Amino acid sequence: MTKSFRPWKVDEAWLLPPSVQEFVPEGHPAHLVRDIVVEELDLSAILAAYTEPRGYPPYHPAMMVALLLYGYSRGVYSSRRIARACEERLDFQAVTALNRPDFRTISEFRRRHLAALAELFVQVLALCRRAGLVRLGHVAVDGTKLRANASKHKAMSYGRMGSAEAELAVEVEVEGWLAQAEGADTAEDAALGADRRGDEMPAWMRDKQRRLERIRAAKAGLEAEARAAEAARPEAGTKADGSPRGRRGRKPKHPPGVPKPSAQRNFTDPESRIMKGRDGFVQAYNAQAAVDATAQVIVAHHLTNSAADQDALGPLLDAVTANTETTPVEVSADSGYCSEANLADLASRGIRGYVATGRAKHPDGGEKQRRGPLVSAMRQRLRRAGRRSRYRLRKQVVEPVFGQIKGARGFRQFLLRGIEKVRHEWALVCTAHNLTKLARAAAA
Repeated sequence: MTKSFRPWKVDEAWLLPPSVQEFVPEGHPAHLVRDIVVEELDLSAILAAYTEPRGYPPYHPAMMVALLLYGYSRGVYSSRRIARACEERLDFQAVTALNRPDFRTISEFRRRHLAALAELFVQVLALCRRAGLVRLGHVAVDGTKLRANASKHKAMSYGRMGSAEAELAVEVEVEGWLAQAEGADTAEDAALGADRRGDEMPAWMRDKQRRLERIRAAKAGLEAEARAAEAARPEAGTKADGSPRGRRGRKPKHPPGVPKPSAQRNFTDPESRIMKGRDGFVQAYNAQAAVDATAQVIVAHHLTNSAADQDALGPLLDAVTANTETTPVEVSADSGYCSEANLADLASRGIRGYVATGRAKHPDGGEKQRRGPLVSAMRQRLRRAGRRSRYRLRKQVVEPVFGQIKGARGFRQFLLRGIEKVRHEWALVCTAHNLTKLARAAAA
């Protein structure tokens, strides 16, 4: 007796095609994310952009929003990879109902509605609160360095900019080249054809001209930053006779208001900065998040191009209040956020803080900011509680979130350039994280 097998007929056409609900099991995140976008989110800001009745009908914006959010929640960020998933993966086809937008359509939709997509974070957070995933009893804040869409090798120091600018200016000789090309117009027109004037700059010279322009723009930006930093310095005061008092201390190695020779600016993404990460120095942004302890839901996000964390605590707390209309009871943070100003800010908001004050022998930087009566009182609070301190919640609340984003879902580098676009992209990543938490709670 021979064994019988289930039929396998790849060429057989289906009389009744299956429903998209059958592509993946009931309760799958694909169904949950799609239904949340369709039934719960207000997409009026995106729909309002479609006012032209003529032309070929575009893909439905709700489908595109669901596709992007589901892709981000599954660790698929590139428009090309999302488009490929729409052709190859059943879970993506359950979201798009077998529609297959190409990568240019996906990329253009994200670019066009980036700000509106970032605003969906607040709506998803409200759904998490309705589901009981956010209570704001304890909120932990932290930052992580995420690579920018630029190589650190495409940066140049201010000292090198000066010599490179002089070399390129001599080498290019733009006016001389243009005059020479104009004089040879007739001969080049015969050689090159009637579709070209013959007075175009050579390609190699155009590249050097563009590089010279970028160097000058980057140099001007560094000089503007240095002047702004000098203007923000506190005044040295005046003498008894009313004359300005001179600076105290050592004479600076370079004039005030002038960039240091080691100051760098990246040509690919000028707003990104060189930062020290776990793998050494990288061209990056500093992505911040405030996470609720109930279910590791992100309640606020922030992003800067400064490697230091101290100035990010205030904006994060403001964002928590703006997003939830509630002030958290407790906030924990590592020593990077410790300063007299930040501890005073926590007290003024009525928040009980648990902020690490750093170690006396091995400070991690900014030791001058970690001095004062409030820092001393915080040090005593943490020491008095010992291993039962509420500060211990920080590591198990916020750090796993960065692990899920960077490790589990593989988001380690931004796709966009420019701090404004990168901020919106970080908001989209945080929204996808919260959607994952919401879908998991709904499926439980």
